[in-house]
Amino acid sequence: MAALEGQAVLITGGGSGLGRGIVERFVEEGARVAVFDRDAAKLESITDAWPDETVTMQGDVRSAADIAAAVDKTIERFGKLDCAIGNAGIWDYSTPLDEIDAAQLDGAFDEVFGVNVKGYLHLAKACLPALVRSRGSLVFTVSNAGFDPDGGGALYTASKHAVVGLIRQLAFEFAPSVRVNGVAPGPIDTDLRGPGALGLADTAISSFDLSAKASPVMPLGLVPTPAQYAGAYVYYASRRDNIPATGGVLACETGIAVRGISGVNGGAGLAKKYGSNGEETR
Repeated sequence: MAALEGQAVLITGGGSGLGRGIVERFVEEGARVAVFDRDAAKLESITDAWPDETVTMQGDVRSAADIAAAVDKTIERFGKLDCAIGNAGIWDYSTPLDEIDAAQLDGAFDEVFGVNVKGYLHLAKACLPALVRSRGSLVFTVSNAGFDPDGGGALYTASKHAVVGLIRQLAFEFAPSVRVNGVAPGPIDTDLRGPGALGLADTAISSFDLSAKASPVMPLGLVPTPAQYAGAYVYYASRRDNIPATGGVLACETGIAVRGISGVNGGAGLAKKYGSNGEETR
């Protein structure tokens, strides 16, 4: 029997990249999948690929009304909700705080935290009654940036640290009825975009050769595909394999946390930029 046979699952940010990889694997494992994304064309491709196994909804994860409507449509189509996966996110392309203009900071903060954190809060809030009824599970996409620096800039790293705290708090609040966990992927060649407030809305990781850049500094020597990350989500959604786990984050980051000290002094250029000779002033 497939691991998720008969389960009804809602996935945000499921139109492409990691989200689509999760959709494909969940369908393979017997789930019926509701896919939420802001891109209509990507949702149409989901419907074309799996017309019987999926239902799609277009919207913005920052909108409580859009997320609530997606939950309602999932239950209307499938009769229940067993698992919700918060996956929609944006990356700040490792923009250092010093390089963000002060006039951009409010907008960039609101955008990154709105999608990466508030979007997950809306999902958890809207899904809770249905997940309690099914004694289901909630899974959030974190990142290696949820634990270590240099997986993004200050905004992205702070948002993903916030998601780790959110997982732990909601696991406490929702126990024993709902299991809440996270998956922390490392590098991935995907369509992940940046905040419009920083002029990065049309920039995608897939626009540059991440595999060539990141693989040499990863202990496992590779940049995994979305499909290769999807199994971690199956584990947390499975009622057979995941009985005891809640409040945890499964690190799947190709060994970033064990690579040792490959570089220090990320702000080494600041002294020259701001006219310091490196000596302490008194």
